Amino acid sequence: MIKLRDLQYLTAIAEHRHFGQAAEACFVSQPTLSGQIMKLEEQLNLQLIERHRRNVMLTPAGEQLVKEAHQVLQAAQNFEETAKALLDPLAGELLIGLIPTLSPYIFPYVVDSISEDLPNMHFYLHEKQTQYLLKDLNDGKLDVLILPLTDKMQQFERYELFTETLELAVPVNHELADKQQVEMSDLDGQNIMTLEDGHCLREHALQYCIAAGAKEDRSFTASSLETLRYMVAANRGITLLPKLSILGVSSGSRMRYIPFKDPQPSRQICLLIRPNYSRMEMVRALVAILRNSLKEVC
Repeated sequence: MIKLRDLQYLTAIAEHRHFGQAAEACFVSQPTLSGQIMKLEEQLNLQLIERHRRNVMLTPAGEQLVKEAHQVLQAAQNFEETAKALLDPLAGELLIGLIPTLSPYIFPYVVDSISEDLPNMHFYLHEKQTQYLLKDLNDGKLDVLILPLTDKMQQFERYELFTETLELAVPVNHELADKQQVEMSDLDGQNIMTLEDGHCLREHALQYCIAAGAKEDRSFTASSLETLRYMVAANRGITLLPKLSILGVSSGSRMRYIPFKDPQPSRQICLLIRPNYSRMEMVRALVAILRNSLKEVC
């Protein structure tokens, strides 16, 4: 019989393309992992790995069987999760993926409610850019994602949580700084600072700004919302910031946050799961907590 552990070794090699790194990820020694892969090849009578001095490659057979291995490991994980859910559907570990432009701003509003309503659930937060979160969810490394909806998420099931508006952040000496509200047409001809590639907020913001006639300020891109905030305060430009990131944060004497008139630029925040995910009672409970905790905020 093929052992699940051997399949884990194989998928780790496929991911890292390096025996040492794969062994470290599996918490075993490199000789142990290498030896088990050789035994698996003998058992299957197939060569799965091309071994070179500086790199590791999968053979065509290895590439195909890695896909099967992912499915088997996912089925085994679902089996274990279903068994745990039968004992207590609202207990156990939950791996949640969030993006950097949402994670630090949403959890102050929801963490107490989650802890009170789901006391037996242990949450582990993983913060990455959207493309990596989607891969980890698909591979079974994460249980749920909380992030803005994009058209790249059609393969997953989703639950809409809330709509988060975007506001304009400008220095106090900017021509728009004295306005109580702005319109999208006010952005015509403006240069907008943005986040670096990979952040979905960049795509959301640019979509609205370019449609309004604004241009991206290509002289600077930021890795975080806080960097954008500091750059605006330093009179280096203007940007769009999500509402949660400015709630409870004073604009100080050097910048202003200005809401848009309707129709306001926004992003739809959703909870994503894999199709046929087994822990649906937990998902429904979490969705209800998130919606209730944020309904007065957004």
